[in-house]
Amino acid sequence: MTGKERVLLCLCKMGGREQEFIDKAFADNWVAPLGPNVDGFEKDLEKFLLPPESQKRILAVASGTAALHLGLVMLDVKQGDEVMVQSLTFSASANPVCYQGATPIFVDSEPDTWNIDPILLDEVISDRKAKTGKLPKAIVVVDLYGMPAKMDEIQQVADKWNIPVLEDAAEALGSTFKQKMCGTFGRYGVLSFNGNKMITTSGGGALICPDERLHNLALSYATQSREKAPWYQHERIGYNYRLSNISAGIGRGQMYVVEEHISHHRQVQAAYREAFKNIDGVYLHENPGPDFDSNFWLCTVIFDPHLKVKGDDGCGVPEAIRRNLEAENIESRPIWKPMHLQPFFEGCPAYLNGVSERLFQNGLCLPAGPYVGEKEIERIVKSLKNSLK
Repeated sequence: MTGKERVLLCLCKMGGREQEFIDKAFADNWVAPLGPNVDGFEKDLEKFLLPPESQKRILAVASGTAALHLGLVMLDVKQGDEVMVQSLTFSASANPVCYQGATPIFVDSEPDTWNIDPILLDEVISDRKAKTGKLPKAIVVVDLYGMPAKMDEIQQVADKWNIPVLEDAAEALGSTFKQKMCGTFGRYGVLSFNGNKMITTSGGGALICPDERLHNLALSYATQSREKAPWYQHERIGYNYRLSNISAGIGRGQMYVVEEHISHHRQVQAAYREAFKNIDGVYLHENPGPDFDSNFWLCTVIFDPHLKVKGDDGCGVPEAIRRNLEAENIESRPIWKPMHLQPFFEGCPAYLNGVSERLFQNGLCLPAGPYVGEKEIERIVKSLKNSLK
């Protein structure tokens, strides 16, 4: 291993005001999973994501996975139901379906955005209705690596069948489709503030709800479904999903630098674009058209599988390059392994067109984020070029 400093795939950076909000919470002895930082963080997110006239409300919770689970609960997904889920994603998009005793039905991607294929989705819903006699309960759409899905086409399919959309925008804070923020398209939307996301609360997430009434119901579920009574009264199963006042303080501080972070990711993408433009067989994934404005949470490349790469002992082009980058103390990561290839989901119905498997076999995620500057990009590009024979 080289003695060079480690280049991490993506790591959040503090902006300076996080400590101010944390100190105030300690000074007030308000460290519980509620408090002024939680309320303030939710309002900050609403101001950033929603137009003033919007009826939507945002609920801060312990993780993006918790938000996804709450979204399914709010959509009344139950045992025996089926839920359409994008196959090319992280497992957190699918696991909560199983929490509810429902079955994920995996749908492959289209090649432009790498997100769920609207044409295939329509065909899948028709087939599931023919096979089971009932419609799927929900559609989980992911804005993969920050790239907005084709939400207008997807929503047309959802409206045709009257099936609600749960938009997993965990990786897409600040991304827009037709100038509308990702996470705000579906009936419910999900954000993540994990330590490697666009902003962080150390761990945390948010559920974007349609209106105040449903926000309050989701809040009840997230706080153990305790009823208003002098004693502890519970009439529904609830969950301990609320974000702490300490973590929310970090989030409030991060909101002062969120636009700076998003801008930096896009600058990193632009630097890769310039570096790779004359390299045959290396294709940077870009916005497919003017309607799409990704935050480029991670910058992703596809390699021609016929490239000659140093160290390729049969492992394939992306893995050989990943190993070469690792030898230079640079972290990179394969494209998500599709859910239909995961052992746990073996046996779940999957409708495939080959896109997600090709991306998994030929793709790689390159470092982005606030700590990836000009020197780091120069190291990454040099190592990648040196890998090519």
